[in-house]
Amino acid sequence: MFEILQNYIDKSSAITIFVLSILSVYFIITMWIFLYRYFALNKLISIEAHSLKKLYMGRTKSVDENSLLSPYLNKVLIPNRAIFDVAKKSAIKSATSGLTGLSIIASTSPFIGLFGTVVAILETFSDLGTQKSSTSIAIVAPAISEALVATAAGILVATFAYSFHLILKRKSYELTVLLDSQADLILAQKKV
Repeated sequence: MFEILQNYIDKSSAITIFVLSILSVYFIITMWIFLYRYFALNKLISIEAHSLKKLYMGRTKSVDENSLLSPYLNKVLIPNRAIFDVAKKSAIKSATSGLTGLSIIASTSPFIGLFGTVVAILETFSDLGTQKSSTSIAIVAPAISEALVATAAGILVATFAYSFHLILKRKSYELTVLLDSQADLILAQKKV
């Protein structure tokens, strides 16, 4: 496997290696954003679900002290919709950080990969044009298949980035629903 990779790198142009390097960095960033945000969101969702459960069961009249809503509720004497909206917006802003990066990576990586492929194909045809011998499919096919690796890498990175973007977006939505439910319960208690 290492020999195949080394052989590919030896035959590749500087542009292709540069493109694959960018896509590798994109992939690492994608994985880092996803793992960091996924575990952080799961922890927040768990805290908010526990807080909501305590409210539903009537064990408390307010949110748990670890809840994202708690610091905001501690600043007011009487809970109101405005303070919950501010708390929710702050939580959503924090929960959705990293989604823009994943979106950018998902949308640009196929184009970066395609750029690498186009440059590699242009170089292949340029090299073939300077050869005096007759060119056959046996000579052209391996060169083009090697050039397509950049496109495949771009599509692979985009697939992961887009999938992770959707997963994190869903987790952010779950957190928002939990915050809204707690706010509604607390406000309903105050009306009674």
